[in-house]
Amino acid sequence: MVCAGLAKEAGFSVTALTIDYGQRHRVELDAAVAIARQLADRHIVLPLDLRAFGGSALTSDIAVPKDGVGEGIPVTYVPARNTIFLSLALGLAEAIGAHDLFIGVNALDYSGYPDCRPEFVDKFQELANVATKAGVEGDRFTIHTPLLNLTKADIAAEARRLRLDAALSHSCYDPAPDGSHCGACDACRLRAKGFAEAGIPDPTRYA
Repeated sequence: MVCAGLAKEAGFSVTALTIDYGQRHRVELDAAVAIARQLADRHIVLPLDLRAFGGSALTSDIAVPKDGVGEGIPVTYVPARNTIFLSLALGLAEAIGAHDLFIGVNALDYSGYPDCRPEFVDKFQELANVATKAGVEGDRFTIHTPLLNLTKADIAAEARRLRLDAALSHSCYDPAPDGSHCGACDACRLRAKGFAEAGIPDPTRYA
């Protein structure tokens, strides 16, 4: 949401891409639709069922950890997820003649996923410009990561500055049946920490 808001503020026309990858937290798809209505000129929801691969607590019958943000890469890591997502976004961008891709990865307050680090983004941008017709013909792609070096408090503050309704956004890895955040998974803990450190009332519904 904040990433799209910053892209729009910078003068870009926003085409939003949501991947319905079979994740257990289906409520995030509804959140994406609500956010795109406010910030995007076009919104595509693309089905790609990664449950066929498994290997993650978000796509398999594996319990989501609720004991705090720990060391190492947690089981909520979806194998190569951001590589897959950015590849699809790259294909969309080339198809519609866009050259700027925005992704909301964050490498400060995060769960340690390898595909949220600056090294990953830099390498993917290199790949984008050698793997596409547009790239090799000189219409180079740029991967924008405006949230990369922000804390969750910074991101919450940006949402307020941009006058975005943070209540529309969703972070939880294991939401309750009514869509409320569990309050205990890594994503919930980092989200709550961000609002608290920013001194901003947390609009999130927690179970």
